[in-house]
Amino acid sequence: MIKLIKTFGAIVLAATVTFASAESNKVEVPVDMQQVSTHQMKIGGVNVPYTAEVGFQPVFNADGDATATLFYTYYKRSDVKDMAKRPLLISFNGGPGSASVWMHVAYTGPRVLNVDSEGYPLQPYGVKDNPHSVLDVADIVFVNPVNTGFSRVLPGADGEMPSKAEQKEMFFGVNEDVAYLSDWINTFVNRKARWESPKYLIGESYGTTRVSGLALALQQRQWMYINGVILVSPTDLGLERAGAVKQANRLPYFAATAWYHKQLEPSLQSKDLLELLDEVEAYALDKYLPALAKGNSLSASDYEGVAKQVARYSGLTEKEVKQNNLDIDTAYFWKALLRENGQTVGRLDSRYIGLDEKEVGIRPDYWAELDSWLHSFTPAINTYLRDELGLKTDLKYNMFGPVHPWNRDGNKTGENLRQAMAMNPYMKVMVQSGYYDGATNYFDGKYNLWQLDRSGKMKDRMSFKGYRSGHMMYLRAEDLKLSNDDLREFIKAATVPANKPAKYDLIQ
Repeated sequence: MIKLIKTFGAIVLAATVTFASAESNKVEVPVDMQQVSTHQMKIGGVNVPYTAEVGFQPVFNADGDATATLFYTYYKRSDVKDMAKRPLLISFNGGPGSASVWMHVAYTGPRVLNVDSEGYPLQPYGVKDNPHSVLDVADIVFVNPVNTGFSRVLPGADGEMPSKAEQKEMFFGVNEDVAYLSDWINTFVNRKARWESPKYLIGESYGTTRVSGLALALQQRQWMYINGVILVSPTDLGLERAGAVKQANRLPYFAATAWYHKQLEPSLQSKDLLELLDEVEAYALDKYLPALAKGNSLSASDYEGVAKQVARYSGLTEKEVKQNNLDIDTAYFWKALLRENGQTVGRLDSRYIGLDEKEVGIRPDYWAELDSWLHSFTPAINTYLRDELGLKTDLKYNMFGPVHPWNRDGNKTGENLRQAMAMNPYMKVMVQSGYYDGATNYFDGKYNLWQLDRSGKMKDRMSFKGYRSGHMMYLRAEDLKLSNDDLREFIKAATVPANKPAKYDLIQ
């Protein structure tokens, strides 16, 4: 049905569909609606007026039928006259199955969580102005893929919901996700008249897989060329990173976490973190990786030497390293590092400390950081969208939505990103990683860049930025500023000057 919704004195035309719950209550899902409010704030001491649009935009199939509706929040600076020069940042979180809440109200958006300087939740819950937001240099749209946030699958023309198998085929897989989202972005850019604007994709965690695939899909399917891609705490992007490489790449993260919790010997503990990590990275590549690759052909003396050095850098005992055949599983590390204290460390951010029922075991009972984040993010996003931006809905905001099983077959998103860069001389890529992230560790992020372009011909268009925090580095006040400053400079540098041709010069 079609209904008129009056909000903030504005009339909004909204198409809605009604679902009946198990209790026969009717829940209306807006299919196609927009609602705009006006705001202003200071960024870097400068007043920035902007509009905030909350809306639902359909996903259309090849026949032009709406198969799902995606909820988005679109921030646009309102004192800009030439939109052709105004960058547009298209933002996704990961999971898969995660809403866009994380970067929205903690990183780049104009309002951020009320947390302490290290990112721990504070009451009263809510949001405050983000003086570091990149809204001064780019408009931002935060997109919630199907079944995340308020986004939902829609019934077919017959009024029946697609089966789970049909939904999976349409939405829930690496390539399925990229295909429908590229179409959705095309529709959004058409509606907002942003074809001339420089465009950037930013994704966090699984969102890096998503935007790497989208970089090529937008160019090949939509003929839409992207200026830059930002990979925040990146996944493997379908790049081969198994066996000894996967095992060795963990060591620098282990060292960072052990250093943070003061579990290293004095000679290492006295070093600055970055000085320590330079040393450990070199050891991981030059010594640890070959030793792991040799397996049981490693000599007894070399085995003893590696066990001693891995224990020295990881904060574990030599006995533990040997019991794990030199290969330390991350779950074991989270459980074992502070075992003598009766504590565990977090997965996504190992600065966080947890308490398990038993000190024995090979993995923590729960992830201390995730519960801390859900503690503060869930009330904040619901209050912000419903009360401050005025969205009225009975829909549940899915922090994590039902999208599994996820089809990971045919994941070539890293190669997709490389190909998109090769085809587009304008495109630049930046990785942002936290040193205390144990889920997508920072050294893997560096490794991605090394493997993304083995020829080195595009190396000058790739950059890495590291932060003294975890998966969501921006939760720490110091890194909120630093990461936004890095992103701001990246956007400025990747926005091509007028009349500069997109071409390669002959390599001399």
